[in-house]
Amino acid sequence: MLQIQGVSLSMKKDLRVLAENLTFSLQPGDKAAIIGEEGNGKSTLLKLLYDPSLVEGYAQWEGRVQRDGMALGYLPQELPEEDRGKTIYELCAATEAFLDASPKELAEAGARLGLAPEDFYSDQLVEALSGGEKVKLRMAMLYLQRPGCYLLDEPSNDLDVDTLRWLEGFIQDCPHPVLFISHDETLLENTANVIIHLEQLRRKTLPRHTVARMGYRQYVEERLHRFAKQEQIARKERQEERKQQERLRQLYQKVEHQQNAISRQDPHGGKMLKRKMKAVKSLERRYEREAAERTELPDAEDAILVGFGEGIQLPQGKTVLDFSLPRLEAGGRVLAENIALHVRGPEHICIVGSNGAGKTTLLRRIAQELLPRTDIKAAYMPQDYAETLDMSQTPVEFLSRTGEKSESTKIKTFLGSMKYTAQECAHTLGELSGGQKAKLFFLQMILDGANVLVLDEPTRNFSPLSGPVIRSILRDFPGCILSVSHDRKYMAEVCGTLYDLGPGGLWQRTCGGF
Repeated sequence: MLQIQGVSLSMKKDLRVLAENLTFSLQPGDKAAIIGEEGNGKSTLLKLLYDPSLVEGYAQWEGRVQRDGMALGYLPQELPEEDRGKTIYELCAATEAFLDASPKELAEAGARLGLAPEDFYSDQLVEALSGGEKVKLRMAMLYLQRPGCYLLDEPSNDLDVDTLRWLEGFIQDCPHPVLFISHDETLLENTANVIIHLEQLRRKTLPRHTVARMGYRQYVEERLHRFAKQEQIARKERQEERKQQERLRQLYQKVEHQQNAISRQDPHGGKMLKRKMKAVKSLERRYEREAAERTELPDAEDAILVGFGEGIQLPQGKTVLDFSLPRLEAGGRVLAENIALHVRGPEHICIVGSNGAGKTTLLRRIAQELLPRTDIKAAYMPQDYAETLDMSQTPVEFLSRTGEKSESTKIKTFLGSMKYTAQECAHTLGELSGGQKAKLFFLQMILDGANVLVLDEPTRNFSPLSGPVIRSILRDFPGCILSVSHDRKYMAEVCGTLYDLGPGGLWQRTCGGF
């Protein structure tokens, strides 16, 4: 059993408290999901539980983490920088369990993730793999370690639909505790039986956590019901308070008027009025005590993202893309042939396919064709943010076009409306969470007035509670969307047309079946 007792966690740089007196335990059969908005410390907490030295450079903590000799297996959100230049075999050989594994065990681990035994011995560079292939490879190494508890940071990122289903089955059937972070609502709904919710209230000055032993959908529904009931009671109490204050004001005025009108020759009447005023003040104190005990309005960390402006237009007959490519290659491999894609007007398109099919490579080629065009305003959000971001810039510098003071003020206003604190606005992009960087891409598209969005996994770094907001904004976007995604809710709610990428090119498929 893994026990976390009274853990408090805070950032060293701005002293922001991420968690305070957090206590929970994980037992066999527990599938615990950590949820919360971007930047709330989910990944930091997972690192702390695995190895405190991973966070000591930027965070401080106190409390107790009791493992009882349990071996922990940890899947980080991103592949460490030092591993990206290795070959697949070099990466695998760094895992002792791989070197000790029998051919049968390697075959079993590979079969579970769609990998052949010989794939583990490949000389191909890890950095040439797709995002999903990297996750599969690291999951296979983790599986070979046979840990007593799995700590998984965004294991669903970039996985194709078939592998997502495998991951769901793996988590469901695992006899050991699994503690994981995921932004995939479908995965959460199908696997989690414990929810650990980390929140940052009052502009990230007050941490709050909730540990609920229930499924994700039940947790969300009960939370919304509880907030709605609390808000109803609080508003009713405030309405009654306004009536009390009005009655009190009228009593004060009445007694004061009588005091001003009474004759000095009537000492008895004066004493009566003093007693009345004393009673009024006593009533006032009672109302103040009741006000201090009244129900608070629910305080929740709502997902906030500024919507696209109403001025965005794209004519129905406008040719957005007339793309053809005889051969799609990456890393010396031919991924697909005879690719053709014609897009007109405000279509919302999603390209799907297995990991390694070349979806990101194809979308990058499409972006290269669309971005220089002057008859449209295209914007590109890559899967790997480092592809286009200068991590040494601040959010304001990234979004700035002219450098003028008025523009800077406008940008800070937008950032503030999306719950960026003043400290976070001064941080470099490299210090921000994946979700915070994703928000910046969306804000850049909004400020630039883009009418064509090229999005590679646009929802992958937003919290599951933010997911419905993001999908709603993109569903209502009046321009064209060309995207790659494995998010099943995104495909169903945002995209009108799906294309499957395979060796023979693109073919249209129905939007159902996910």
